[in-house]
Amino acid sequence: MTGRLVTVNLGMVTEAEWAGDASGRSGIDKRPVDGPVLLRVDGVAGDFIGERAHHGGPDQIVYAYAEEDAAWWAAELGRDIRPGAFGENLTTYAVDVTGAVVGERWQIGTALLEVTKPRTPCRTFAGFWGVPDLIKRFTVRAAPGAYLRVLREGEVGAGDPVEVVERPAHGVTVGEVFRASTLEPELLPRLLDVSELPESLRRKVERRLATPDV
Repeated sequence: MTGRLVTVNLGMVTEAEWAGDASGRSGIDKRPVDGPVLLRVDGVAGDFIGERAHHGGPDQIVYAYAEEDAAWWAAELGRDIRPGAFGENLTTYAVDVTGAVVGERWQIGTALLEVTKPRTPCRTFAGFWGVPDLIKRFTVRAAPGAYLRVLREGEVGAGDPVEVVERPAHGVTVGEVFRASTLEPELLPRLLDVSELPESLRRKVERRLATPDV
């Protein structure tokens, strides 16, 4: 089955005490929009980002989350979870987001994207959902969604096919990077084989391997 976009979602300005920005504003509340959206090298057109110190940047311009994983959470929590509720720009269907290989490239609409790393849950996420132990539960579930960089700017829209046009041979997936960074540190050495790994993440891996007891 060919993967596709269910929705493209843009961040609303949300003011709340749990918002990560010092101003108390967050862009985690993303809502589906009609029509095409321009994905730029420096950001998603029309998307609000609150705490730029930890969100945005060239290695995490676009965040994708699978509709199938959202359905698991809806069943787990016993409530509806709409597209964009994970703070994702792209809600996908029939795309193995957790199994995406770091560095693989997706053709969507007229844009070309490259998978970079998993999303790390934060207190803003837990506050937005109103689930105090969400970070722990999200970590155990280990279906984090994927960040992507924009290699070629272009427009994407709901219904567009998601085509994997290139996949690196190293085979290290988004899910493996997430597990290595959280509950399975024994996987960390594998990440050093990934030339496409963002440099900031590579440095963190190297520091942890140099000081394994810290």
